[in-house]
Amino acid sequence: MANILYLVHRLPYPPNKGDKVRSYNLLKHLASQHRVFLGTFIDDPEDEPYITTLRKLCADVFVAKLDPRRAKIRSLNGLIAGDPLTLRYYRDASLQDWVHNTCNHQKIDAAVIFCSAMAQYVENMRRLPTVVDFVDVDSAKWTQYADKHRWPMSWLYRREGEFLLAYERHIASLAARSFFVTESEAALFTSLAPECNVRVEAMCNGVDSDYFTPDPERISPYTAEETPIVFTGAMDYWPNVDAVTWFAKEVLPGLLVQHPNARFYIVGRSPTQEVEALANEHIVVTGTVPDVRPYIQHAAAVVAPLRIARGIQNKILEAMAMERAVIASTECAAAVDAVFGQELLTANTPEDYIGTINALLVDQNQAIAIGQAARQRVIERYSWAAHMSGIDRYLSDSQNTTQ
Repeated sequence: MANILYLVHRLPYPPNKGDKVRSYNLLKHLASQHRVFLGTFIDDPEDEPYITTLRKLCADVFVAKLDPRRAKIRSLNGLIAGDPLTLRYYRDASLQDWVHNTCNHQKIDAAVIFCSAMAQYVENMRRLPTVVDFVDVDSAKWTQYADKHRWPMSWLYRREGEFLLAYERHIASLAARSFFVTESEAALFTSLAPECNVRVEAMCNGVDSDYFTPDPERISPYTAEETPIVFTGAMDYWPNVDAVTWFAKEVLPGLLVQHPNARFYIVGRSPTQEVEALANEHIVVTGTVPDVRPYIQHAAAVVAPLRIARGIQNKILEAMAMERAVIASTECAAAVDAVFGQELLTANTPEDYIGTINALLVDQNQAIAIGQAARQRVIERYSWAAHMSGIDRYLSDSQNTTQ
């Protein structure tokens, strides 16, 4: 049993959004074998009651409060200092002090970093074995943002992509191992940072197929008259906002011609004003729901029309586990190990989505067959325990602490 310092950019509980699902399952895996010292941020006051849950898993927990608005303003100092804005956004003196004190007094054997920005807290501790879970190539995400926005935001996003890539390469060169969520993300990073090629690998996401399982007793949140088409995700995340806005404007009107009872449900926390403005008689914006499973289980179809997507989308795996037919953009679907057309459906243009969804609504037997095949794929391929164990061998040399 080793003493592990685990640094995460957002409180890894509850696992109700993509990054928190992965960071929590990684924490659970580490805590099953080691004493974990967790340092993290909290950016949502509604998450505060869950700090107690994390204390039960960890030897110690330090939570620094982060006000997103102030952090955005503070991050602009990076323009003057020549830093990635992301680093300044997640820079906190109290967390740095806790890291130093913990490493000095607890004989920390290794550090596990979740998200590149958190590496700044151990960057100068060259003797501390460090493993980094980058998850995605975040720098590439910012570059993609630049392509979707006008100046001056396009300039700011492109700058962030360039500066953050330089930092990612620097951190990966220091780490014992760097992980990405898919083979394609790992390949993308090594193409951008060829000097790190031999120290990078994929560690895929999983899904709790026992939790995300159909239940005949689960009550539907929908009326009998409507045909619900569902999207799930954190609705303050720009790629999700872009996806539902595009779907609502480009796909739904054509779908309503053939299925006037169709209703698009946007299910997820913190909807932006842009998302809330979409609500009408054919679009429902739920905001936070106590349990996303009823919305998925009773959906006629689940869509993931993301036009900007990095890595694997948990929303797709969760819906597949719930035996739903999922229609995803080709870019999203490419990260999933599934048989397209049989376990996962793809679409790109509005016409593609309309045709594919229409076929499912007309032939419910096909939708059921795809859903059942999808769940079987998830059970066989996407176990959290199997994937998270990939990190173990890079911590094994550190297991010299008290047994």
